[in-house]
This record gives sequence, structure tokens and C-alpha cells, in this order.
Amino acid sequence: MPARSKAQQKAAGAALSAKRGETAKSELKGASREMVDSMSEKQLEEFASTKRKGLPEKKKTED
Repeated sequence: MPARSKAQQKAAGAALSAKRGETAKSELKGASREMVDSMSEKQLEEFASTKRKGLPEKKKTED
């Protein structure tokens, strides 16, 4: 599943880095901290590899 916003794609990239041990988990904030625990490395790769062109900065909230 591709990321739905630039913020989501960036958070997935940070979480993937922590999952691989390249970044300390303690350095993560917000969504990326939740993603590292709740998603597999494969799922994070899919989100992080989403092309950013045409994505909104933030995901619109559902009413």
C-alpha cells in the first residue's frame, strides 16, 4: 500500500531506518515511533518507497 501523504512517507522512512538499526528508536517522534512497532519492515519499505510527486503534505482527515 502506498503512502497517502508526504508526511506519512517521511515517517515510514524514519521508522524503517530505526527498524534496520540505522537510527536509534529513541530519536523517533510521533507517527514514526508508532509505525516502527506496528508495521513490518516490508510494509515500511512500501510506504517509504512511495513517490512523493503529487502527494499532499498531510493526509486529509475523514469527517
